Amino acid sequence: MNDFPVIGVVGPPASGKTEVASKFEDLGAVRIRMGDIAWEEVKKRGLEVNEKNVGKVSNELREEEGMGAVAKHCIPVIKEGVKENKPVVVDGIRGIAEVEVFEEEFGDNFVLISVEAPPEVRYSRVRGRGREDDTVDWKSFKEKDSRERNWGLEEAMESSDYRIVNICSLDELEKRTSEIYREVMDEYSN
Repeated sequence: MNDFPVIGVVGPPASGKTEVASKFEDLGAVRIRMGDIAWEEVKKRGLEVNEKNVGKVSNELREEEGMGAVAKHCIPVIKEGVKENKPVVVDGIRGIAEVEVFEEEFGDNFVLISVEAPPEVRYSRVRGRGREDDTVDWKSFKEKDSRERNWGLEEAMESSDYRIVNICSLDELEKRTSEIYREVMDEYSN
C-alpha cells in the first residue's frame, strides 16, 4: 500500500513533538497534525478553539468512538499524504490506542518516536508559545497532563522505536531529529 514509512511522534504537551515533526517535514516528509482533527471537531460544534473545549471534545470523541478515535479520523488524511510518494510524519499521538490503530493500519511501515521533557521545562515552553489550546496556569497544565496520561500516553511512549529527551538546544534537537530521520529512511530502504 505504501512505499514510505508513517512516522508517529508521541509525547506530553510542549515536549517538542511539533519541532520534531516540523524538522521531518523540512527533510521531505508530509506532516499530519492530529490536533487538527480535534480543532475541526470543536469548530464543527460551534465552539471556540481553546484548551478547555479541545480537551472536552477530544474526551467526547474517545468516549463515543473509543480511545483510538482521533487516530482513526487521521487515517484517510495520512493515506492522502502517502499518495505524494513521501514519508508521512504524524504529529501529536496521545495514547497507546492511537499507536495500536496506526500499527494495525500500517504494520511494519509504522515507526514511533517518543519526545520527552520534564514538566517544569514543558510548562515554561507553554507559557512562551501562546497557542490557542494551551493552558495558562500550572494547575491547568497539570490537569492537561493528567488527562493525556489517562489516554495511555505513558504506554505509548514506552512502546516507541526511538526516544528523544528534549532538554537541549533547538540546534541539538534538530541534529538528533535529522539522525533519526536518516536511520528510519536507511532502515526502510533496506
